[in-house]
Order: sequence, then C-alpha cells, then structure tokens
Amino acid sequence: MAASSLIIRFPNTENSYLMKFDKDITISDLCCEIRAKIREANVGNPSSYGIFVTDPDPKHSFWLDNSRMLSYYHLRDNFEVEYRCKLRLLVIQTMDGTKKTLQVDDSKTIAELMDTICSKMGITNYEEYSLLRPMDEEEKMRTLTLRKAKSTAKDQDKLEKMKQKLHTDDELNWLSHGKTLRQHDVDESEILLLRRKFFFSDQNVDARDPVQLNLLYIQLKEAILNGTHPISLEQAIQLAALQCQSEIGILTAEKAKHNPVDLKEHLPKEYWKVKGVEKRIQEAHRNLGNFDERESKLRYVQLCRSLPTYGITFFLIKVSDIPWFHLIQNSCSRLIPGLSGYSD
Repeated sequence: MAASSLIIRFPNTENSYLMKFDKDITISDLCCEIRAKIREANVGNPSSYGIFVTDPDPKHSFWLDNSRMLSYYHLRDNFEVEYRCKLRLLVIQTMDGTKKTLQVDDSKTIAELMDTICSKMGITNYEEYSLLRPMDEEEKMRTLTLRKAKSTAKDQDKLEKMKQKLHTDDELNWLSHGKTLRQHDVDESEILLLRRKFFFSDQNVDARDPVQLNLLYIQLKEAILNGTHPISLEQAIQLAALQCQSEIGILTAEKAKHNPVDLKEHLPKEYWKVKGVEKRIQEAHRNLGNFDERESKLRYVQLCRSLPTYGITFFLIKVSDIPWFHLIQNSCSRLIPGLSGYSD
C-alpha cells in the first residue's frame, strides 16, 4: 500500500515531527494516529483539532476535510502541515445593534456555520439569514452590477438618480455561502452583520418569537425609510404611527407635547416636507388603540408584507432601449440602466 511522509508541526510549540501514513487513510484517522503517537497532540477536545495547510496568503490557507482520504490532496513527500485547533472567534452584530463574540469552526463554510451562528443569536430559521460586511459609499459603487466606467455620461446620470432613489442588493456585500471565513479574509476583530436575506417563511414570525420579530421589524423599517419599498403617503403615515406606538406607547396629550415626531426617522425622504404630515401621524397614532410594543411591531411587519415589493431583491442592470421583438431587425440598440427584481 502506497505511503506518504508528512512533517507535522505544532504552531504553539514550533515542534515538528516526521510521520509516515498510508495514502488511503482518512484525515480523521490521520489525526487519531497523530494523537496516539505524539504526546503534545493530546490536548483539548479531539474534534476541535485538524490538519491545516498554510500559505503566505492567509486566504489560500486551508483545512483538510476530515472525511477525505490523504490521497485526495496529492501532497508531496515531506510536505509540512500543522496540527492545530480549528476554533476561532467571530464577532456578529444584528440589526438591533446587539453584538456577540462567538467561537466557531474555522474549517467550515459560511453555509455550514449559519445554523450555529443563528442558534447562538436566538434565531431558529437559519436558512433565511446570511452574513454581510458593512460598506462605505465608495465600496458600494464598486459592487454595482452596472459599472460606472462603462456607462455614458447620460446613462451614468440616470444611474446616480436611480441609486439615490432606490436601495438595491448591490449595496449589500453578502459573504458567499460556499467559502470559509478565512477565504473571505475575515479577521477575528472584524464585525459582520447578521441579516435576513430570504423571506420564504417569515409568515411564521409573530409576537411569540420576539427576537426574530424585532430583527425583521428593524430591517423592514430601514427598507421603508430608505425607499427600498415605494409606499403611498397614507401607508407612510400608518407605518410611522405604528413606529411611534412601538416607541412611546399610547399617545396622550402629555406625550404628544414632549415627543414630537422626527420625520427623518419615521418617513421616507419624499414625505418629509408634506404640509401637516406630523399632525396626521399623531392623529393616526392616537387612533391605533391599546396595544403594546410587540403588537405594534407585528402590525408594522404585517403592513409591510402587504406591499407588492415585499420579498423582492432588486439589482441595477442594463437593458435594451428597444422592445425585444424588434432586436432581430434592428442591430443599433443601446443598453441603458434599468432595474431588475426577483423574489424567493
């Protein structure tokens, strides 16, 4: 049976050992042999340790899969690997500003980590959540599906107007579920945002699940205020009233006097200067009835669910400036900025 020699290094002590293994051995069994033959390998929980291949570029370093055979990796004789702990720290922030430092498996992909991350954050339906990196305006421009350099001045002006009016998924730097944190070059001190990405089962989110209800409410409130979901003035007033109810409770004369409505925090930009809008919000607030913060947030979410754009992800794209059925006879069409959306 073919054999291969590996140099096993321990990063904590810098000690190295030359060991010979059958090429048909699994990485899991290889780790067992290391622990059986090398005393300093017998530390911690065996399931938390693995074989790591280093590279000058940390993004190209990787863990050997415990279920694979050694022959799968085609490592040359006397190749140096590390026997080390797979656990690392990860800082997660939710939409309500809650931050937690979690201990996760560095060898797992984002998809494999989501169940662990969400359960530690009190979220059950992990399939609908993902991780993203916060971006500044310059970074957002680099991620647009419609690139700036390739657009004409006229098209670019239209793009800028669309970008200011609409908030698309281009602005969100989602981490790929098929890659590991290491492949994304995520440092242990970096803060990642945990956010809902899909909405196929959010109908089950109700007042009995306060954690998910609050996170969904905050995410939808942000989408309403930044214009992701276009709404009428009446809808905006009703949502603003529900938001006020969740913040200060039932409106009384005393509360109305000491809690003026901050229009920028309660309405989309296009309604900030509507005459008498604050008074209309307070009137709608006064008519809501007697229910608590949780019920207010639930009704806010329910109203958002009724919007035609709810659950749709938008992207800026290029489309032809003439109907598709004329394209065969007309080769002079021009691609112009457009908006495309898809739902789960």
